[in-house]
Amino acid sequence: MVYNITYRRPSFVPSSRDSLSGNEKRGSIDGSVTSGSSGMSHGIPDALSFDRIIAGGVCPPCTVRDFMNYLKYIELSAENLQFFLWYRDYVKRFNETPAKEQALAPEWTEVQSEAEAQTQGRSKNMNSDAVAILNGTDFAGGPKVTEGEKVNPFYTPPRTPSEGRQEALSSDESTYESTVSEGKTDHAKRAEGAFQDANLKWKPLSIQPYREEITRIISIYIADGGSRQLNLSSRERASLLHALQNTTHPSAFREVITTVEWSLRCQAHPNFIRWTICNGNRPRVIFARGLGIGGIVGGLVAAILITLSSAGRGWRVLSFIGFMIGISTLIAAWKGMCVVLHGMHHRHLRPWELFASDDEPEGVDMKSDSIESLASANSSNSWENEPWVAKYEKRNLIRKVFDREVWVQEPALRQIQDTIFLQAILGAFVISAVSVGIFCAFPKGNFF
Repeated sequence: MVYNITYRRPSFVPSSRDSLSGNEKRGSIDGSVTSGSSGMSHGIPDALSFDRIIAGGVCPPCTVRDFMNYLKYIELSAENLQFFLWYRDYVKRFNETPAKEQALAPEWTEVQSEAEAQTQGRSKNMNSDAVAILNGTDFAGGPKVTEGEKVNPFYTPPRTPSEGRQEALSSDESTYESTVSEGKTDHAKRAEGAFQDANLKWKPLSIQPYREEITRIISIYIADGGSRQLNLSSRERASLLHALQNTTHPSAFREVITTVEWSLRCQAHPNFIRWTICNGNRPRVIFARGLGIGGIVGGLVAAILITLSSAGRGWRVLSFIGFMIGISTLIAAWKGMCVVLHGMHHRHLRPWELFASDDEPEGVDMKSDSIESLASANSSNSWENEPWVAKYEKRNLIRKVFDREVWVQEPALRQIQDTIFLQAILGAFVISAVSVGIFCAFPKGNFF
């Protein structure tokens, strides 16, 4: 069974999220969900939709683990999926928290988010003339700087110890402050640095639920130099930190999770499906293209020799075989497929799969993996030093072309590949028939 013969695989989607507003991103996400539930969206069948993959309703090579590996090794943006999976789990756990604890972390409304965005916009648009006007007044604040150095007119100098003692603190805030001063963890230090970079005061309410976990998330995903730092604009980062300074409610992540989900759903997911359709590694695909060109050249040579000979026109049809094999192989290879591998519904193992540890359990839920690994700030997405990299580079070219193969388990992916293969056969048949017809129109050469 195949899809419509006019099927086209997903187009490559470049990363261009910075050009869209929050409402445009949300509209794109909603449109993706609606079109995805209607059967086929931009070359992606419903069986391979983003939501179905995240829910674990697909087979290899289209699982969440495969998606994560693609983002890590190909797109180099695995932190988006890791953060998205964490957030989904966090929302679930927060909603299961007793109402008495939830009340300690009020919802961060859209009105507050918009007000924060306007504040950040005004702060960002402050020019040097305004700084010069305010310089020397009570509004200038901050330490004195030399000429040419950037000045923040809204800088609030830190309080002295005596001022701090005079300030009335709640019992919870005092406890939190003393705990931090006694010995800060690496996560707390990095989170404090992120708040300081955003000119915010680092003293969140520790009685709010999941405050320690939120501190860890800030350290890993939000702070500069975090092991899985998200690609956020300075405005998005400052707005998020301001929200997290006041609450641990999931709504504080509203703007950031919209950006992350848009990147995953509208950019990474189509590219992942397009990449997964390819059943061979790059050396094998290049080898297949070479075979296709060789078949076309063989058919062309045969047609020319028979035309120049004294053989009848009927013999020129033999060149159809070379044209047919060469053109169909070339069309399929141009779309990343090897017809030989497809004939067995096989695919090459990816380089990181070839050297996987034998004691590594298969079929592990990637959602659980990513959540549990959040406990370590040193668990980054860098893979350049992984053992398989050096081992794969040492493999000779011939071995790469004929690497280990596995069966394609996902039925929807096999249907897409069947459709592309049929398109290649039909296209090759038409082009080959026209080519042979052209040669048959010439008279015999009678040269030999």
